Amino acid sequence: MSASVKPLHIDIPVHLAELKAVFSIGALEFEGDLPASIFHLQLIENDVAGWKSKAQVIAVFHTNAGHVTLHDDAYNAERNIATGNPYRVLLSGLIKQGVNVELCGATAKAHNWGNEDLLPGIKVNTDAMARTIQLVQEGFIKITE
Repeated sequence: MSASVKPLHIDIPVHLAELKAVFSIGALEFEGDLPASIFHLQLIENDVAGWKSKAQVIAVFHTNAGHVTLHDDAYNAERNIATGNPYRVLLSGLIKQGVNVELCGATAKAHNWGNEDLLPGIKVNTDAMARTIQLVQEGFIKITE
């Protein structure tokens, strides 16, 4: 049985010609089985595509969320499992959509992760706090997830 779609009127439509956002992701909160931060990144990227906006979206993973940037073998070792990184396809999709995905260098050092442990396309910054401050000073809006 399919669910009927209820009508929804948007009272305050939003269209941004330009967008500069940094998502600071230090822990994973979930919408069902999907990390809310990844859902929100997908949502804003879909909005940007619909608006045909000029956008810079950066996701900085750190602290208790840094592991999502690891390739399967490193993820398995870090999480003590054998299933591989369940977020790799989602992150790859975000990178293809234009999101710059970064890992906090301090988090990587604390866990003894090297560049060879990361998914393709993940960049490492000095540390999440310094990077977020830098981006805010450059006019990015900080979203804490």
